[in-house]
Amino acid sequence: MKQKKINANYLDNKPERKEGIAWSKDEEGLVILSIENTGLMNRIAQKLFKKPPVSYIHLDEMGSFIWTILDGERDITSLGEDVEREFGESAHPLYERLAKYIQILESYGFITLK
Repeated sequence: MKQKKINANYLDNKPERKEGIAWSKDEEGLVILSIENTGLMNRIAQKLFKKPPVSYIHLDEMGSFIWTILDGERDITSLGEDVEREFGESAHPLYERLAKYIQILESYGFITLK
């Protein structure tokens, strides 16, 4: 099994949106991720529990801002500088929040780390 390489300093990782994740912006400029519910378990849940074939995930203002700047070229520290400029003190504690958000996006398979 191939192990994923993650930088020793988490902030040195370069998050990138995963290919195939459809997204758009609503009228307020907030990002909406469109996640297709595929696979056997999802098909069963669709039949038994009326789970929709596509789930829509609405990001808040800060999450939407971060999502749009994830390019796989910039590390988390650099992304944090943009978040700080955009949201100032309301983003604090900046790197703790940003790192946790990136971890959540990765755990759901929405992004990868380079």
